[in-house]
Amino acid sequence: MTDRKTPRAIRMAQPLARDVAEEIAKLHGVCIRPIALKRLDTTTGKTEVVDVPCGSPLESKCPSCAKRNKQLRMAQCREGWHLDHEPIITPDEATDEQTWLVEFRADMQAQRDQAVKAGEDTADLDAILTGLDIEINEAGMRGNVLGRTSARRFRSTKRRQDAPDLPRRKMENTTLGRTYNGYRPSLFVTLTLPSYGKVSNGAPVDPESYDYAHAARDALHFSKLVDRFVQNLRRVAGYDVQYFATVEPQKRLAPHLHMAIRGTLPRAEIKQIAAATYHQVWWPSADEPVDFEPVWAEDGYLDPNTGEYLPTWDEAIDQLDEPSHVIRFGDQVDVKGVLAGSKDADQCIRYLSKYLTKSLGDTAEGRSIHAARFADALRYEPCSPTCPNWLQYGVQPKGAKAGMVPGCCRSKAHKPEHLGYAGRRVLVSRKWSNKTLAEHKADRRTWVMEALGEPDEISDPQRFVWRPVRAGDPDIDPIGVRLLRSVAERQRWRAHLRELQARASGQDLSATGEAA
Repeated sequence: MTDRKTPRAIRMAQPLARDVAEEIAKLHGVCIRPIALKRLDTTTGKTEVVDVPCGSPLESKCPSCAKRNKQLRMAQCREGWHLDHEPIITPDEATDEQTWLVEFRADMQAQRDQAVKAGEDTADLDAILTGLDIEINEAGMRGNVLGRTSARRFRSTKRRQDAPDLPRRKMENTTLGRTYNGYRPSLFVTLTLPSYGKVSNGAPVDPESYDYAHAARDALHFSKLVDRFVQNLRRVAGYDVQYFATVEPQKRLAPHLHMAIRGTLPRAEIKQIAAATYHQVWWPSADEPVDFEPVWAEDGYLDPNTGEYLPTWDEAIDQLDEPSHVIRFGDQVDVKGVLAGSKDADQCIRYLSKYLTKSLGDTAEGRSIHAARFADALRYEPCSPTCPNWLQYGVQPKGAKAGMVPGCCRSKAHKPEHLGYAGRRVLVSRKWSNKTLAEHKADRRTWVMEALGEPDEISDPQRFVWRPVRAGDPDIDPIGVRLLRSVAERQRWRAHLRELQARASGQDLSATGEAA
């Protein structure tokens, strides 16, 4: 081969070398998309390049990171499902804004008390105190909201007449279920959405009559329906029910819920709760698109035919007399009792995490026509108050700005891989395992470090300074070299771990041939 052809050969060999390195990395559980960061040690002045795992939960992007994330979630589910003691929740420290609000409220209360003693009018102070109470309450639930000036809109909380009533028990301050003859059973519940047409093998029998619009709206608002179910479940149970749930796609592309529930209720009550749960969507109607293309003016969109501004989001909401959509669960409700430590418990945990490494859209393979129709219905369906698709129906989106085009919303709900569901795939209640996901990761790290005989000491966070690596940095080796280096490091760790485990069990390393 001549020198003239050598550069081309090298360029052709580089992708091949990367593909081989990626396959080897997958076999050894190494991240195939590491993020290169430069780490400066402020104590020694040494700078080195460190490959940080990408942490993707999807197998299509990084199988190794997706597998670790799945195992972490399985450990989280297992540790909290049959908890037999009350978790101790330490409240978060108050922010500076929350502290200021409480202190200011105390000052206003002191002024009001002095005004009462002096016989002065306290109407202005009472109004200030009422406003501060609202601010403090909202700041405690949603963080810093100081300066919120928009008026709150209230809707009636009266139950719909077409929804059955639910029993309501007195709440107990506990997260544990009842004990029966020394056993504390729990539940595994599966909830689905209704179908809008006859379905066979995961696709509508008659796509022309299938109501894709309502199916798309159900997917968009499914997370709100799950929230309502949890609220009703706790009211009926009479205690602070804890849960670990995952959202997965059915063959017909509709999201459904698998939920591990701590404690137990009668199956009939669970089905009654599911039948009585609903969520009303108080949005403008999105059934009939307008016959014009809205035009942006100085401060909003207007009808080019009449020159009048389109109704703003708040104006459109104020004109509503009834919800535009009501979402409910389907008739199919599966309820299963599970005991701690049983084979059923392990099987349910594996089933809960079965599809966590796949996107919702992965189930659309083999049903391209059905998936395409569903995507078309989602394209112009509004996903939020700020969605540009509201222009398609003659309403200005909330916070409207120039350049909005219907059908071009960037929300992940409109992406094919999400199938309209923009919420979290894993839903965990706050008192589930008494640990955050970061603490579960720390537990796994502690186990490994103890097995390796290394001290599990967290270094001073101020010691290192991290900086991103620019593309084309000459200090960065090719990705294939970096992957193989990580594989070698992983092999060294495993050999060391096997050596320590063999020593602990009294095995002869020379006989087994597993010495590092």
